[in-house]
Amino acid sequence: MPVRDTVPTTSPSLRAPRRWRRAGLTLLALLPALWLAPAAAQDKVTLQLKHHHQFQFAGYYAALEQGYYREAGLDVSILEGSDGNEPERDVAAGKAEYGVGASSLLLARLAGKPVVVLGVVFQHSPYALAMRQTSAEPDIRRIIGKRAMIGSLTDELGSADELLAYLIKEGIPASSFQRVEPSYNTADLINGKVDAIAVYTTNEPDTFERLGFPYDIYSPRAVGIDFYGDNLFTSEREIANHPERVRAFRAASMRGWQWAMSHQEEMADVILNKYSRRSDRAHLLYEARQMVPLVQPVLVEIGYQNPERWRHIADVYAGLGMVPKNANFDGFIYNVGGGASLLWLYRVLGGAALVLVLGAAVHFSLLARERRRANAAIRTGEQRFRTMFEASPLGIALVDSVTSEYRDINPRFEEIVGRSQVELSAMRWFEGAHPEDVAQLKVQMGRLTAHEVGSFKITNRLFRPDGELVWIEVSVTAIETEKGSHPHHLCMIEDVTDKKQSEALIWQQANFDPLTQLPNRRMFHDRLAHDMLKSQRDRSHIAILFIDLDHFKEVNDTLGHHQGDILLVDAARRISACVRKSDTVARLGGDEFTVILSELEGTERVEHIAQHIIDSLRLPFPLGQEQAFVSASIGITLYPDDALDIDDLLKHADQAMYAAKGAGRNRYSYFTPTLQVAALNRMRLTNDLRGALKAEQFELYFQPIVHLKSGRIHKAEALIRWNHPQRGVVSPMDFIPLAEASGLIIDIGEWVFRESARWVQRWRHEHHPEFQVSVNQSPLEFAREDGAYDTWLSYLQALDLPGQAVVVEITEGLLLDANATVSNKLLQLRDAGIQVALDDFGTGYSSLSYLKKFDIDYLKIDRSFTRNLAPDSSDMALSDAIIVMAHKLGLRVIAEGVETPEQRDLLAAAGCDYGQGYLFARPMPAAQFDQLLRSQ
Repeated sequence: MPVRDTVPTTSPSLRAPRRWRRAGLTLLALLPALWLAPAAAQDKVTLQLKHHHQFQFAGYYAALEQGYYREAGLDVSILEGSDGNEPERDVAAGKAEYGVGASSLLLARLAGKPVVVLGVVFQHSPYALAMRQTSAEPDIRRIIGKRAMIGSLTDELGSADELLAYLIKEGIPASSFQRVEPSYNTADLINGKVDAIAVYTTNEPDTFERLGFPYDIYSPRAVGIDFYGDNLFTSEREIANHPERVRAFRAASMRGWQWAMSHQEEMADVILNKYSRRSDRAHLLYEARQMVPLVQPVLVEIGYQNPERWRHIADVYAGLGMVPKNANFDGFIYNVGGGASLLWLYRVLGGAALVLVLGAAVHFSLLARERRRANAAIRTGEQRFRTMFEASPLGIALVDSVTSEYRDINPRFEEIVGRSQVELSAMRWFEGAHPEDVAQLKVQMGRLTAHEVGSFKITNRLFRPDGELVWIEVSVTAIETEKGSHPHHLCMIEDVTDKKQSEALIWQQANFDPLTQLPNRRMFHDRLAHDMLKSQRDRSHIAILFIDLDHFKEVNDTLGHHQGDILLVDAARRISACVRKSDTVARLGGDEFTVILSELEGTERVEHIAQHIIDSLRLPFPLGQEQAFVSASIGITLYPDDALDIDDLLKHADQAMYAAKGAGRNRYSYFTPTLQVAALNRMRLTNDLRGALKAEQFELYFQPIVHLKSGRIHKAEALIRWNHPQRGVVSPMDFIPLAEASGLIIDIGEWVFRESARWVQRWRHEHHPEFQVSVNQSPLEFAREDGAYDTWLSYLQALDLPGQAVVVEITEGLLLDANATVSNKLLQLRDAGIQVALDDFGTGYSSLSYLKKFDIDYLKIDRSFTRNLAPDSSDMALSDAIIVMAHKLGLRVIAEGVETPEQRDLLAAAGCDYGQGYLFARPMPAAQFDQLLRSQ
């Protein structure tokens, strides 16, 4: 180099300051351009997804929408995939810089494609097999000889690899079933076109559950095949040419995933608004929930990948014959730190540790030889200690108190933490602990080092290399020297994972409803007590909503308990969606739910939420091939206004709920003091009702049904009366609802039938051979499946009575819910010869087609039509129409509520067959009715 181009460094230069000033001015001039450079020149890159837009790729959308890619100087285009798409091929060919792929990326690498995995998003694969559920126990061997859609038949990378490996491990080779080219349509399984399909546990099960399709899921993880799921990858070319861009893209993507997994609802809205409406919001959130145990965002850093897991996957592939054994996949795993590969680093560290161990062994061996005679007793004791140390059921380690490095480790310690002594020798003792536990561990160890304590015990969590979370109980004791220092700490650990899991399960079962996963009564009490204390401090109000599902029992009895359970789960989901996350929704049992609304400033929000719940539960519930309709009756009580303790608050909310039911259901009602009085009265009346039948306090009254043309009485309606010893005669309007609610209506109805049959036997013998008595049946009685009508028929036969001696009166509402049970009951009545009357016709919602469909013998015109009968009136026109229609269908007509001669004459002129009402006679005791029959 010429001398004039060098600047001496040993002596000052007058030109140097000016040169530095010029350089500084130049840098200052360039700063704005340098500052703006990233914004002006962002790298354009493409990310190729492997499927359609869905929550499965939410992290990448989040990185884009939150600006993480932009901050990294990247202009990212996210390309939607399609069924059968191969991102590995596109990235290897340079059509995209980055892609999302499954564990089959390893196959692509070993097949020569230069793909490199940047990070693992799904720590566990969502791939599984789905088959139609049967009554038998789930058994994957049912697939033998069946048709299965498992991966494309032409996919060179083997999208079916994981599932085929699972089947082979279960002893089911691919030749034992018929593989069908996939249509990616769940309808093929539902409709029986195939018998098994490959599914994502985050996706298709939601479709099955919405359609009420019974299914079984079979996961490869059940036999120890634990593949990674979605992985972010790139090419060797991209890493070689743009290493900084790769690091930036990976970091921004993983940052996006962290945001997406903690903002699931916001991400669902982003996907719907900007990417795809192929799935609705509920499905996207279902997908998000199912992803949590697969991604494990709390337990494992998103992007983490373990070389041993990839080796496990390679071994599975080797077992399938898809790759050679001990295949070399160096360079396949991206080194986040940018240095040598992790595998190389592990080998170097392992070798170094081995050298240290061997050196130490030689050293100690020489010392032992030199001091053999002098230290024979010490050596014997040490051997005994070593034997106990090696064989101990506890994990034991000797830790340097200054460096926190491991000095000695027994085999059980290695087994518990899932790491070898070589690996541990390169770590400090608290590494691998759960991030939330590290601080407390350091505090306790600091106290030990500072001589504040001589030992401590603590329970904490640690991660094994494969991401598994383990609970350990740690005991640490300081080992003192003669000088009083603590050069080492003796650390003993015990794996208490099973104990913790059992405790967690017991706690879950004790505090949460196993069906809906909502808090149960116990947890509800705890949370309400907590909110009440907070309310006292803040001087705020709390509302308790008591929700009862109207008509749920009919759904449960009709469609079965399984469908009823599905409805309850959906109802729980709908109620929870109506409140804040800080509010509590609980299931107390059966079809009863409660809601705690805390920190209230007024009742407006309470009423808004109550109405929102009512509107939500009013919508149809899809249950397989059926739809069910229920509604909600809600009772509301306020703390501290209505009561000061939990039991009273619940009692008042329950009373308000019954008030809502009594007002017509499908509404909410606030608690008032009068409700307490009414509830107390109902409770006492119900208690009295339980003994009324045995005490013979019931009595049958009969009201004549008169033939309008002849004026003769050949029919009567049986009506029950309760002669209460203190209250006198209790109206059926007061005690029948209580009998239905308590289930006593079944026994009472049976008594009414037998008494009616006994009297009709007498009246047929003494007055008319075709005399009939009508008995009313509530929906609860009619819906039960216990062979009651067979018992009735046997009883009639014992009295030498035909089925025609009795008429069963039912309401229109039963026909509206005309399911298989109702249809079968009507057929049983027809076959037994027992006739059926449709009571209160015209007030319900039944279709006229039901009159033709079912065997109905009589229509009873409701008193609301009869009351205002007059020539040329609308009620007269309606009555005329009902009578004409009934006669054309072969039905006879009974008009209720006939109270005047004019009403009787108008009905008779219209062709009405029978009349019933106060004009003819009020309901009367059986003996008095017997006298009436004698007098005619």
